Amino acid sequence: MLARKSIIPEEFGLPGLASRMPRKPVFRDRVNKARFIAKNGSCNLAHKNIREQGRFLQDVFTTLVDLKWRFTLVIFTTTFVSSWLLFAMSWWLVAFAHGDLDPKRQNGTFCVTDVKSFTSAFLFSIEVQVTIGFGGRMITEQCPDAITVLIMQNIVGLIINAVMLGCIFMKTAQSNRRAETLIFSRHAVIAVRNNNLCFMIRIGDLRKSMIIGATIRLQVVRKTITPEGEVIPIHQIDVQTESAMASNSLFLLAPLIICHVIDKNSPLYDLSAMELQCSDLEVIAILEGVVETTGITTQARTSYVSEEIQWGHRFVPIVTEEEGVYSVDYSKFGNTIKVTTPCCSARELDEKPAILIQTLQKSELSHQNSLRKRNSMRRNNSMRKCASRNNSALNSPKVQFFSPAEGGQSLNAVT
Repeated sequence: MLARKSIIPEEFGLPGLASRMPRKPVFRDRVNKARFIAKNGSCNLAHKNIREQGRFLQDVFTTLVDLKWRFTLVIFTTTFVSSWLLFAMSWWLVAFAHGDLDPKRQNGTFCVTDVKSFTSAFLFSIEVQVTIGFGGRMITEQCPDAITVLIMQNIVGLIINAVMLGCIFMKTAQSNRRAETLIFSRHAVIAVRNNNLCFMIRIGDLRKSMIIGATIRLQVVRKTITPEGEVIPIHQIDVQTESAMASNSLFLLAPLIICHVIDKNSPLYDLSAMELQCSDLEVIAILEGVVETTGITTQARTSYVSEEIQWGHRFVPIVTEEEGVYSVDYSKFGNTIKVTTPCCSARELDEKPAILIQTLQKSELSHQNSLRKRNSMRRNNSMRKCASRNNSALNSPKVQFFSPAEGGQSLNAVT
């Protein structure tokens, strides 16, 4: 059967009316993507399908230093035990070739005294390489082959000790250990400073030993499509900071606020508050410097995605002066407060300066109104306290008592 045709035209039905009604733009939540730099500074990058694995063996020392501790300890133990076993086999062969292992042999000169089995040869190999020297086993001058093996084992043992101990020292003295005490604020903020829209983060050093020649770099990483249609998945754009423009290094004595002025050269120039939340960008902060105590260059990294950038916030002050000493309260290191900030982009502020003036005037009026409210509340509270005191004085009961006097008694009343 054919469907019954409605009397009301389709353009005046609910679907037709809904299609013609103006719709507000809907901003969907951005799909969570992998960040390029994690909050702890580690690079979130996986290397796959590397065909030339032999390149890592060409730089064995760096490969050993980059390994995890459990793998380093396994390689350390395996190398020493293997060298002991290898030279134990050499000492056993020398003793076997000289006839020292013959149980019927009673007299004669031995190459190595008291080496009568592979176990004793293994113990002698350990004594030679680690220079223990218990005194029960020793080399005689009657066997040149034994002297040659002794020289070779000493040289190989020194090389193994130098490489392994150097790897362990470098792993314990790596620069990223010092970077654990260089901290960044959990969130970045965007607010007005000196009549300019600024992107700000806070950095600090928990140790008393300073970082010499500290420098800070900011980079914006995002997906970019060139006019020719080329897709750059990780496009790194350098961001200029006020500290970099003023000097080449930072004096990181106390926590500092790193400020980036969002101007025409900034990649954040066209982003408003709403567009920032929907954008797919990541701001990377890199702090570099030389450790004062060791002289080793260290680097600390972190990143901020759009969800971690707070628009219209400012960091609270954490440095105070107490009894002639400056004190830093690290419990408020990442705390922020809301401030009046235009929600438009920096480009719109440059094109329409009146927006910033009106915003500042509104904030000043709201600040004055809040001060007036506080003053009026204080006056009302003070008047209420005075009124309550007066009422208590008027309503207090009178106490009468008699006091003896000469020639009679007088009545006194005390309130």
